[in-house]
Amino acid sequence: MTTTEAPTGGTAVGDEVEASADQAWTEGLAEVAKYDERFLDREISWLRFNQRVLELAEDPQVPLLERTRFLAIFASNLDEFFMVRVAGLKRRIAAGMAVRAVSGLLPREELEAILEETRELTQRHADLFRAEIVPALAEHDIELVRWGDLDREEQKQCKRLFRDRVFPVLTPLAVDPAHPFPYISGLSLNLAVLVRNPKTGKEHFARVKVPPSFSRFVPLGNQRFVPLEDVMGEHLKRLFPGMEVLEYHTFRVTRNEDLEVEEDDAENLLAALEKELLRRRFGPPVRLEVEDSITPAVLELLVSELGVTQEEVFRLQGPLDLTGLHDIADLSREELKYPAFVPSAHSRLTEVESAAPVDVFKAAQRHDVLLHHPYDSFATSVQRFIEQAAADPHVLAIKQTLYRTSGDSPIIDALVDAAETGKQVLVIVEIKARFDEQANIRWARKLEQAGCHVVYGIVGLKTHCKLSMVVRDEPEGIRRYVHIGTGNYNSKTARLYEDLGLITTDEVIGEDVAHLFNNLSGYSRNPTYEELLVAPDSLRTGLLARIRREVNHARAGSPARIRIKANSIVDEVVIDALYAASREGVVVEALIRGICALRPGVPGLSENVRVRSVLGRFLEHSRLYWFDNNGEPEAWIGSADLMHRNLDRRVEVLVRVPGQEEVESLGGLLDLAFDSDTDAWDLGPDGAWTHRHGEIHLQEELIERQRGGRH
Repeated sequence: MTTTEAPTGGTAVGDEVEASADQAWTEGLAEVAKYDERFLDREISWLRFNQRVLELAEDPQVPLLERTRFLAIFASNLDEFFMVRVAGLKRRIAAGMAVRAVSGLLPREELEAILEETRELTQRHADLFRAEIVPALAEHDIELVRWGDLDREEQKQCKRLFRDRVFPVLTPLAVDPAHPFPYISGLSLNLAVLVRNPKTGKEHFARVKVPPSFSRFVPLGNQRFVPLEDVMGEHLKRLFPGMEVLEYHTFRVTRNEDLEVEEDDAENLLAALEKELLRRRFGPPVRLEVEDSITPAVLELLVSELGVTQEEVFRLQGPLDLTGLHDIADLSREELKYPAFVPSAHSRLTEVESAAPVDVFKAAQRHDVLLHHPYDSFATSVQRFIEQAAADPHVLAIKQTLYRTSGDSPIIDALVDAAETGKQVLVIVEIKARFDEQANIRWARKLEQAGCHVVYGIVGLKTHCKLSMVVRDEPEGIRRYVHIGTGNYNSKTARLYEDLGLITTDEVIGEDVAHLFNNLSGYSRNPTYEELLVAPDSLRTGLLARIRREVNHARAGSPARIRIKANSIVDEVVIDALYAASREGVVVEALIRGICALRPGVPGLSENVRVRSVLGRFLEHSRLYWFDNNGEPEAWIGSADLMHRNLDRRVEVLVRVPGQEEVESLGGLLDLAFDSDTDAWDLGPDGAWTHRHGEIHLQEELIERQRGGRH
C-alpha cells in the first residue's frame, strides 16, 4: 500500500463496507461493458490528430512560415504513421490475423478506412500547398517555382549546379534482363525515367535517386526556390547520352521500418539491434506516392516491381515530399513567424537581486522546484543540475536514464566529465528508442569508453521513464537530489516541447528512485514504492485505485473530478474505469494531444466526460494526472501515457507532486486548459473534433505570464 492510498478498514463493519463497494464497482464495470462501440478506433483517431495539425496550416491567423512548417510536420507525421502503424497492420493481415480491434473493425476494414481517410487528407494537404501557401509566400517575395517559371539566367545557374555538384553523385540504374529492378530505399525521392534507343527504337526504364545530401528546394537567390528534381529532370540527357529521354516522373516509397528484436534469444542486445537496423532498410513497401502526371505504363511497372496494391498508390500533384518545407520555414523572415520567445530561468533558480543563476542544490534544499518547459529554461534547470553535479566534488554518484537526447548533448558531456573525475555514473540507455536507435548506440559506447556504467534496462521492457538522481555527501549526511520529468533529456527539443519536471530532495521520493535504479541495473526486485507509480507493476492499478476513490467521494455526495493531460489515451481498462466513474457522477476532463479512444458525451455512458486537444507552436508533451480527492487534490506527473505499451511493456514512472503550492499551480494550468474561452478542439461522441476558436490561446497566455514574471 502506498502512503497516498486510504486504509481499507480492518473491522468487520469496514470489511463489509469494502466488499459492498467492490461489488458495486464490479457491477458498474459490467454495465459499461454492455456498450459495444464505446472505443474510438486508435488509428483513425491518430489520423484525426494529424488533421488538426493540417488545420493549423490552414488557419490564416497562424503566421505564414509557421503554416508552412505545419505542412511539413503533417507530412513527416504521416511518413512515420505508415512506416510503423500501417506496416504493423499489413503484417497482421499477411499473418492471417482476423482479430477485431476494440473499435469493432477487422484489420482489413481498418486498413481500408485508413487509406480512404489518408487519401482525403493528403489531397487536402497538396491543394493547400498549391492553392494557398505558395501564392501567399509569393506575396511576401518567397517564391517556390517550377522549372518552367525560371528565367534564362536562373536556368543557366541551375545548369552549372547540376554539372558541377549534382551530376557527379548521380547513379542511373537501368532495368532490363541484365539489370534487375533496383532497391528503392524508404522515403527517398526518385525519378522514374523512360528513354529510347534511337537506333533500335527500343524503350528502356531507369531509376535515378534524388540525392538527399542537397537542399530539397534549390535556392536561386532573392528567396526563390525550385525543386531539385526539376533541375535533374531538365538535364537527364547528360545521364543518358545517345538516348532519347521520353518522360520522367517523381515517385516515393514508404517501407516498414519498425524493428523486431528478439531480446530473449540475443546474447548481446546491442549486436542484435545493430543487425536489425541493417535489415530495416529492406522492409516491405507500404505506400507509393507518385505525381499525378505519371503515365499508366510507368505506374504499372512501379506497382508490379514494388509489390504494392492500387489502394496503396497515392497520386498527387507535385512536388512530392513536402517534409522539405522545413527549410523554407527556417528562412530568416521573423515577421512571418511566431514572435521570438526565450525561456527564462525558474524564479527559484535565480537570485532575485542580481538575476544571477543559483546553485541548484541549495535551491532544491530550500524548496521543491516544479518546472514547466519551455517556459522555464531547460538549460538553467535540468542541464545545470547535471553539469553542477558533474563538477561538484561533494557529489559521489549520478544515476540517469536516457531515452532520446540531442546530437551534441551537454547532458552526455557532463556525464562523461563526471565519470572521468572518478564519480560513479550509472546510465540506463534505451537503445530501442524508435528511429533514435543508431544515435543511442553511439552515445552508449561513448559513455562506456569514459568509464560510465551503461546498462540497457530490463529485458523485454523499454525504459521510458525520465529520471536523474544525484547522491551528494553533505555535513548532515548523504542527501539524494532527484529530477523526475515528462520529457526527454534533450536540450534542443526542450525548447519546442511542453513538459513538466520536478527537482526535489524529498527523502521518500529519493528512496523510491534509488530502489528503482537498483531494479534497472541489478537483480533487485522492488515492485512497491511509497510516492511513485511504476509500470508495469503498479501504474495502472494505482491509477485505477484513485479513480475508484473519486467514485467513492461521488457516492458520498462530495464533488468528484478526474483530470488527465496526456499525449494519448487508449488503454481499455482505464477507459472503462473512467466510464464507470462518469456513470457515478464523477466529472472526467481529458486534455489529449494525439490519440483518444475514449468516446465522450455518450448518453448513459460518458455524459460527464469531456475531451479537449490543444495544438500550437509548442508540442504539448507533458503527462499530468489530477484527482480532486475530496478537497485534498493529488497531482501526479511522469512519462506514461495511457497506452498498452506504456502500462505493460515499458518502465514508466509517475511521481506524486509533494508540495501543495506546486499542486495548486498544476491545477491552475488545467483550469486554463479547460476554460470555455480557451482555443482548443473538442471531441464529440462520433469521434470528430471541432475547433472551438476562443480568445485565450493557452501557450501564448503562458508565454505572456512568463514575460510578466507571473509564471
